[in-house]
Amino acid sequence: MIDWTWVLGIAGLLLVVLLVGTWLSWTAQRLNRLHHRLEMARGSLDTQLLRRSGAAVELATSGALDPARSLLLVDTAHAARSVEDGDVEAVESDLSQALRAVFPDAEEVRELRASPETGPLVAELAGACRKVELARRFHNDVVTSTRALRSRRRVRWLHLEGRAAEPVTVDLDDAPPPALLED
Repeated sequence: MIDWTWVLGIAGLLLVVLLVGTWLSWTAQRLNRLHHRLEMARGSLDTQLLRRSGAAVELATSGALDPARSLLLVDTAHAARSVEDGDVEAVESDLSQALRAVFPDAEEVRELRASPETGPLVAELAGACRKVELARRFHNDVVTSTRALRSRRRVRWLHLEGRAAEPVTVDLDDAPPPALLED
């Protein structure tokens, strides 16, 4: 004779193990997707930073600015393009400060925009500055989401994050010159 209480107990235990395993698998997949989004966001931020420094170099070498401001802009943009991984935030912040120093006057920026030679360059630089801000915000939002999931007990105790490094926010001064963003 079969004792059905044992059979139901074992079936219930198997169901619970299956549900917990599915839940943990779903959590691990979600964490993996967040880490992938984080890599994509960092790549996008790096691309936008390179575009901004490239646009700054183009405008600085166009001959539209006086030599002192051109030299300042070329130096900081070149430093931003050739930086190693360690000082990215400081060098990119220096480029933002240089952009604000070079373009303090809204009237001069309007004149540069009106010129057929420099108008597209100014528009490209302004767009690149906006995109850097957005890319950094998006990256930091993904870092916050990833950290929140990684901080849960089940993730920490079961090491569901694997060997992925702890995500770090990018804190840099990316405020563009107000005169450059006026249309």
